[in-house]
Amino acid sequence: MSTHVVAAGSSSATTASLLSALALVLAAAFLFARLAKGARQPAVVGEIVAGIALGPSVLGLLPGDPVETLFPADIRPLLQALSQLGLVLFMFGVGYQFHVSHLRRHGRRITAVSLSSVALPFALGVGLAAALAPWFERSDMKTDGLLVPALFLGAAMSITAFPVLARIISERGLQKDPMGAVAIACAAVQDVLAWIILALVVALAESSGPWPLARMGLASAALLAGLVWLVRPALTWALAPARPWSGALVTHAVLVVGLLLSAWATEVIGLHAVFGAFAFGAVAPRAEIDASAPEIPERIEQTSLLLLPVFFVVTGLAVDLGGLGGKGAVILLAVLVVACAGKFLGAAGAARLTGATGREAAVLGTLMNARGLTELIILNVGLGIGALDGQMFTAMVMMAVVTTVITGPLLDHFQRPTSRRGTPGGASRTALRLPAASPDEAR
Repeated sequence: MSTHVVAAGSSSATTASLLSALALVLAAAFLFARLAKGARQPAVVGEIVAGIALGPSVLGLLPGDPVETLFPADIRPLLQALSQLGLVLFMFGVGYQFHVSHLRRHGRRITAVSLSSVALPFALGVGLAAALAPWFERSDMKTDGLLVPALFLGAAMSITAFPVLARIISERGLQKDPMGAVAIACAAVQDVLAWIILALVVALAESSGPWPLARMGLASAALLAGLVWLVRPALTWALAPARPWSGALVTHAVLVVGLLLSAWATEVIGLHAVFGAFAFGAVAPRAEIDASAPEIPERIEQTSLLLLPVFFVVTGLAVDLGGLGGKGAVILLAVLVVACAGKFLGAAGAARLTGATGREAAVLGTLMNARGLTELIILNVGLGIGALDGQMFTAMVMMAVVTTVITGPLLDHFQRPTSRRGTPGGASRTALRLPAASPDEAR
């Protein structure tokens, strides 16, 4: 009997800790998001800063270990689960707003930008690793050679923060815009490539052989084919308004179950769960859903916006920004230059060569340069397999934050309306022009 009482008491304490942590996370996310919007930054930037501020980098500097007090070890797995749920729900909404017709119209540009904005940063990252190899703290690393650190740094430089990019595009009203769709498609393609490269690096570091990588590629292709050729026709039939069971309840259940299963499938395969949720949203039959229950996708998106700040905080709890000395400052500067030049020039150059205007190419290059906390997740993987030392890890973390923070101001610069004959916006009426929005319109 006493064992049950102790277990119940422990469960009650865990629940209380979880609820208080969620309240703190949401309050901090709201506060920092408002501050970010006041500084003309996307709300997601404020949420990223809130996540890092609640971790050991800022809050952990206070006496008394407040991070452990506010986020004890027993609730962190629960926060992690909630963060992943919010992430996949949001990515379903992004996929649902994604129009395949943009891929058909811009397929050549998507292919060129995706490959170029992976190849150039990857090559520069490998070169940077070779140049900085004499400065590596080998005691912090598990590999003696240069191959694994060089490949990992190349993969980390190639990443675009798919969820963060989706939030920026959504908040700026570009999700239905052709160039916004191109950016999302390019981020999806190049992140798949980067995750495959990362899987190869992990396989090399763990000496597990080439089979896991080949298996992941085959499983991913099979899943995508199944979603397109089997799941989409089944959903079109099941969610048709003429069906006797059609309605909001059934549509809601089918969509949520389907997106969760798709996210689970890509997680099992070895890719991140966001790709499965995005793919399911992309194949969902919009015509049938809009005819029977058009409010359901919006409900799912609103739920995700409530949970998504937890994702940033959970990741921020694993980030501890240490002090950088003189050598570390040089490493940081080199990392920033390589990261920004590789992504921007790779994406903008390829877009320009495929017919984009200078402004469109610059906007696309800016969007591809946003790393966000997706980069931090990958950096933690690299730290775990011993592909990075402490200084490089810190420099890469700072790079992820800086490239995300500068995305908003650069977009404002490249999308600034110009005037022709006294009419505002006369020369900027392109597919990239932002709709007018009040400062309070974040979500």
